[in-house]
Amino acid sequence: MENDVILNKVAIIERCLIRVKEVYNGNAENLQDYTKQDSIILNIHRACEAAIDLAMHIISQEKLGLPQTSRDAFDMLRENHIITNTIAGRLKAMVGFRNIAVHHYQSLNLDMMKSIIEKHLDDFTTYKKEILDYQNRK
Repeated sequence: MENDVILNKVAIIERCLIRVKEVYNGNAENLQDYTKQDSIILNIHRACEAAIDLAMHIISQEKLGLPQTSRDAFDMLRENHIITNTIAGRLKAMVGFRNIAVHHYQSLNLDMMKSIIEKHLDDFTTYKKEILDYQNRK
């Protein structure tokens, strides 16, 4: 059975993905506009945070342990057959992008950003589907 925290985090992810797609509008030139770039980064960041919160909530709910990092949280879900290996790896990579974008660990690569938008936003959709499927199996 799904609970309010899970449904809330899923709704946040959905809203963020819609916003990224609206702002990007299928046009890589929109990444040259700093306002649009900031909006896209902010919403990818929010989606990452909601995905991490969702993982932490389920880990706590299921008493799976205490992850040391957000990336560990996705590994714990994978190890407990809640999400697939593929999605765990992709979300860990997305957290890496979030760290670069938000903390300026290195200059932002617009080609990487374009690739994430065009090829990997659906990873969030797959993640939330896997989480909801797990909840429905319980």
